[in-house]
Amino acid sequence: MSRVIDQAITVVSAEHCKGCSLCVISCPQECLGLLTSFNSRGYHPAHYRGEGCTGCGMCFYACPEPAAITVYKKGAEYPD
Repeated sequence: MSRVIDQAITVVSAEHCKGCSLCVISCPQECLGLLTSFNSRGYHPAHYRGEGCTGCGMCFYACPEPAAITVYKKGAEYPD
């Protein structure tokens, strides 16, 4: 099941993220940060702070890890 979202969001897979912070640096809206906790591989993964995303995709293109970041633009279907 999915729903149509009314604002853009960024979803970061904590297990795929290596905490390089390239997405954090590249985000013009400054809506990403690094967690203080570790993932199972010992990295501080990036996370979406919950607001401010415009869906520009800069974080997605800056990320060197396939499948670590997914950007959902406003009006997209988001899987629940």
